[in-house]
Amino acid sequence: MAGLKAIKTKIRSVEKTQTVTKAMEAVSAAKMRKAQVAALSGRAYARAAVSILARVSSSQVLKNHPLTRGGANVVAPQKALYIVITSDKGLAGALNSAVLRRVQADMKALSLTPANTSVVAVGKKAQDFFMSRGFTIEVFYPNTDKLTHETVEQIVQEAAHRFTLGMVDTVKIVYQQFVSTFEQRANIHTIFPLMLDELRAVVAEIVPSRGTFSNIKEEDIRSSLYSVEPSEEEVFSAILPKLAAVFVTHALIESQ
Repeated sequence: MAGLKAIKTKIRSVEKTQTVTKAMEAVSAAKMRKAQVAALSGRAYARAAVSILARVSSSQVLKNHPLTRGGANVVAPQKALYIVITSDKGLAGALNSAVLRRVQADMKALSLTPANTSVVAVGKKAQDFFMSRGFTIEVFYPNTDKLTHETVEQIVQEAAHRFTLGMVDTVKIVYQQFVSTFEQRANIHTIFPLMLDELRAVVAEIVPSRGTFSNIKEEDIRSSLYSVEPSEEEVFSAILPKLAAVFVTHALIESQ
C-alpha cells in the first residue's frame, strides 16, 4: 500500500508540474508573438528610412556630411566603436557567445585591439566580457523588455558624437537576429558612416520567408535632385540620426 500511495503522489506531482509548464509555455508564446509583431510592424518605418536615404543619395552635401564621411571607403579603420547587444536573462549562453564571437572575428579581420577599440554595451554579458579583456566601455545600458525611444536616442547620440569628432573611424552594431525559434544569427552592420546599402540590408532582414508580412514588394527607388529648405545641411543633420536609429531599434527588437 505504501508503494501504491507513493506512486499516486508522484502522479499528482507530475500532473501539477505539467499544468505549470503549460502555463509557462503559453506566456512565453504570447511574449514571442508580441516581439515578432513589434519587429515586423517596424518594417514600414525602416522601408521609409531607406526610401528617404535613396532619394537624396545623389546629393553632394549628403556625401560630405560628417555622419556619412568615408562611406564604403572605410575598409581599414584605425579606431572603432562597437555597439554590442546581449541578453540579461539566463539560459541564453549560446546567443550571447555567438554575438561576442562575431565581434572578436570582426576585430581580428580589421586588426583592431583593445587599445583602439571601445564598446557601448547593451546587456550585462557584453559589459563583463569586454571589461575583463581590457576594452573601454563607453556606456552601459541594461537590456530590458521595455524598449524606449530615449534609450535608442542616447545610443545613437553617443555613437554620432564620437564619429563626428573623429574619435572613431567607424561605428558598428552587433546583435542576434531572430530567424525562427530554432535559428538565430549573429549579425553585424556599420551604422557610421551611414550607408544606403547597410540600411537596405537591415530592412531585408526584417522580411520573413513566409507568413503575413512576406509578400510585401519592395519599391524600386532611385535618387533624384531636390530643392531642400531651409538648407540641405540643416535637414540632413536632423534626419540622418533618425535614419541611424533604425539600426539600433531593429537590433534591440531582434534581441528581445
